[in-house]
Amino acid sequence: MKLNTIKSSILAAMTLAAAVSVTSCDDKLDMGPITQITPDDYYLSDEQLANYVNNYFLSHLSAPFSGAMYHPQGSYTSGLGGSDYNTDIFISGTGSTTWFAKNHWQTPSGKALQGLYGNVRVWNHFISIAEKNIADGIVSGNTELADHYLGEGHFFRALTYFRLLATYGDCAITEEVLNPDDSQLIEASVRVPRNEVARYILSELDKAASLLQDRRRFNGQRISRQAAMLLKSRVALFEATFEKYHRGSGRVPGDASWPGASMPYNQGKTFDIDGEIAFFLTEAMNAAREAAGSTQLTANNKVTEPQYGQLTGWNPYFEMYSQTSLANVDEVILWVEYSRTLNVQHSASYYITTGGCNDGMTRAWAESFLMTDGLPFYASPLYRGDSTVDKVKTDRDYRMQLFLYGESTRAYSDPANPKSDDPTQCLFGAPHIYSSVASERNRTGYSSRKYATYDHNQTYQGAVTWNACPVMRTAEAMLNYIEACVELNGDVDATATAYWQALRTRAGVDPDFRKTVAATDLSRELQLSVYSGDSPVSPLLFNVRRERMNETFNEGLRFADLIRWRSFDRLLTDNYIPEGVNFWEELCNDPVYDNPSFVYDGSSKSIASGPEQGKYLRPCSASLAETNEMRGGYTWTEAYYLSPIGYGDITAASPTREIENSNMYQNVNWSAEGGQYAIR
Repeated sequence: MKLNTIKSSILAAMTLAAAVSVTSCDDKLDMGPITQITPDDYYLSDEQLANYVNNYFLSHLSAPFSGAMYHPQGSYTSGLGGSDYNTDIFISGTGSTTWFAKNHWQTPSGKALQGLYGNVRVWNHFISIAEKNIADGIVSGNTELADHYLGEGHFFRALTYFRLLATYGDCAITEEVLNPDDSQLIEASVRVPRNEVARYILSELDKAASLLQDRRRFNGQRISRQAAMLLKSRVALFEATFEKYHRGSGRVPGDASWPGASMPYNQGKTFDIDGEIAFFLTEAMNAAREAAGSTQLTANNKVTEPQYGQLTGWNPYFEMYSQTSLANVDEVILWVEYSRTLNVQHSASYYITTGGCNDGMTRAWAESFLMTDGLPFYASPLYRGDSTVDKVKTDRDYRMQLFLYGESTRAYSDPANPKSDDPTQCLFGAPHIYSSVASERNRTGYSSRKYATYDHNQTYQGAVTWNACPVMRTAEAMLNYIEACVELNGDVDATATAYWQALRTRAGVDPDFRKTVAATDLSRELQLSVYSGDSPVSPLLFNVRRERMNETFNEGLRFADLIRWRSFDRLLTDNYIPEGVNFWEELCNDPVYDNPSFVYDGSSKSIASGPEQGKYLRPCSASLAETNEMRGGYTWTEAYYLSPIGYGDITAASPTREIENSNMYQNVNWSAEGGQYAIR
């Protein structure tokens, strides 16, 4: 199959997925054979194998918790720019009542698992037939490509199981396309302990890697060996740290309150969790090193603003998130292409450029960035205060300088479509917190510029854009290695040191991370990642976590990180109050805020918190009305680290349709009965 055909097929699949996909809201483990569009005698050429994968490529490219790993097509949102919602570094609206208020989440009365197991079934069907046909030598065309597409099938099956693992913990594993026979389904519903599920996922990714081509074969537009190894490192690191920090909670096999212990099929099993943690950390390091290879990070020339009229070519690091093609960007292991011609486009850049989509980055995010001298802001003579966003950015880590709008940041650079004929007026100006239009409002005053583009040739009628979206980067592999190394050994080795110094050098920060560690005062750090459980981590490990967030924010990893680190436990004793810019000291005097729509009286019509709540904006408590459950900040419920299994799932796994006879058990702190709130 020619490369341009593959590219067109995947792009077209973004628009055709709803029409051709054989999965739907009714998909589940017990559906009949998949024959609607792909009969068993279809898989006889490399192109036919590719077409099957293409039908699901993007719709199944989803990460746990954050959903799509790319900018969804045509959605009127900021795409990955808003993917860190429900975390300490980003807030959408006034916060999620489902996650951070009491008694909003219930055990589903129906089936919760059927969607993801529908995805598993798609890949079980494909792998079982493609594997046999390739082994029998009846697949025509390019043998390497046929193997490659089979490898993509293993990758996507692994990715789907990772979503199941991260969301539900222990889960059933099946590689068969099951017939709608009750006894077969009941037997297949046995929940495998999460450490065994994780080991299975790693084995799937090893199979995938053995079949997949190098990233350069498809210019990063298909799954590659490097992508499989990066996902392997992500999965292994997730499981290692989850088992380490959640041990004793009932969420880890072998815990006294682990619900799987009572199941007959688990009798006699023993769990060496210390050994499992060491195994997964070692696997994470090895896979991350292989994924990173000898790839060089994209250069940052430290130019922070384009000249007026300069649309492209001003900073390669910024443009890794804003150009139409990433084929020649070695750091990008996997990326998604968009096309105006094929009507495959997104709206992320538009909503990011407007300065808000009823969301915003938080003060915890802003204060995490180091000064260029490598010191935290509270320990550096370079810090100029936070009375304006420009001051916050001055002499800061270039990731902040590049990817955060300040008052003097250029908002427009196109002479053909300027905000004003005067270039000095084409600046971002005041944070957009006062807009009466929620979709154009910034809740915190901190507006991320990641994924924004200054190239008007990538936009059409304002709201649609088609700059490419990076999905997997070498930088994450480096970060995975560093963290796994510190978790395993208590310190960095030579490889971790080289990776960390490379990331800091690109960010324009003094590469001496030991200096940062020595100057870190955990009591001054606002991020939830200071904690695992109810205890602070070491300054070294916290700075590893800091680096990870500073490099990968708005890429959909933060919520999963806080889950695996057990960082939300801090909210069990102290509410987390998201804050924004220092508004009531200096910014409030800007005439732009003398706007009749800008209300801050604490009523239900308030757009922002008033000065009586402090100088920093508090999005949750813009309204102090009792109907606003978020006015006191975020709380947490222990059960939420794992999602509840549906009552329908549990009864379907029982020969008598009774809970007590089921092969499937409920997660700790959740009721098996539908419609019940978390127990704890």
